[in-house]
Amino acid sequence: MKKVAIQGGLGAYHGIAAENYFGEEVEIVPCATFRDIFKTIKKEPNTVGIMAIENTIAGSLLGNYELLKENKLPIAGEFKQRISHCFAALPGQAIHSIEEVQSHPIALMQCVDFLDTLPNVKIVEHEDTALAARDVAGKKLAATAAICSVRAAEIYGLDILARGIETNKHNFTRFLVFGNRWVVDELQKDDVLNKSSIVFTLPHTEGSLSKVLSVLSFYGISLTKIQSLPIIGREWEYQFYVDLKFSDLERYHQSLDAIRPLISELKMLGEYPEGRQSEK
Repeated sequence: MKKVAIQGGLGAYHGIAAENYFGEEVEIVPCATFRDIFKTIKKEPNTVGIMAIENTIAGSLLGNYELLKENKLPIAGEFKQRISHCFAALPGQAIHSIEEVQSHPIALMQCVDFLDTLPNVKIVEHEDTALAARDVAGKKLAATAAICSVRAAEIYGLDILARGIETNKHNFTRFLVFGNRWVVDELQKDDVLNKSSIVFTLPHTEGSLSKVLSVLSFYGISLTKIQSLPIIGREWEYQFYVDLKFSDLERYHQSLDAIRPLISELKMLGEYPEGRQSEK
């Protein structure tokens, strides 16, 4: 059984994504923060990590790009998990009796239309959707609901008062799977690699980014994402996190060789197969 470190508690979307990605039972190791995932892998080197990197509504989790770069653990794969929230409370509660709702700030934002139908309810931000459900159940918080996954509601014995309460039904989070090099090699032994994530810095000269993009285009490499982040301590200079998609691995490697003279630094975060998307 694979051991997978996640941010959040049992029933969190990270754990659901891990189960769907591996298609089998996994042992979930809950972590309080994303940084703690990397600490867990350092202590238990055969553990796999899974971490959200972007959401179709909330956008990118910029700090997680930096964690991948800092810790130098290669990406093994990706998974796009459908996010569907429910409104859950202690057994016997009704929607009209709810006075407070707790959840992660992003989940609250994703359910704003539903919450607008409950104008007198106090909204309280929580560190995690699943842990909000755990607190409602464990502390026996009457008149309090959690916005969480159906799985979390079931795990903690809450009644589901409403399902599918997210405003946008095309709500997906992209998760990255990563680990130590030998773990990644084992996970990828039968995979066809057609995607990569890299980070590079550029000289502070006019047209430097457009030159790099032109070279990648010449080699038939598609950019599926580009994200700039400031370089701490170097005012007005930026590093670029880029996701690339390709059909020819050799030509892709040639494109990286071709852009090296144009950039200041290049770091590989991982080469991996394009991830599938969950149905639910």
